[in-house]
Amino acid sequence: MKMKAIEIRKLSTAELETKLADLKKDLFNLRLQHATNQLENPVRIAEVKKDIARVKTILREQQGR
Repeated sequence: MKMKAIEIRKLSTAELETKLADLKKDLFNLRLQHATNQLENPVRIAEVKKDIARVKTILREQQGR
């Protein structure tokens, strides 16, 4: 499930931090599955990385205000 920047901007700072933690857990689990050859869709790793980057970018934007 790819997140759009518009959807992310609607979240509060606390929600963004929670989302970031969840995405990092997802990435860890995906990497673990990939290492043990259990990952069905390796493209999912890249999608989660991009979602993490989007959330971090928007968090930084909000901190600048």
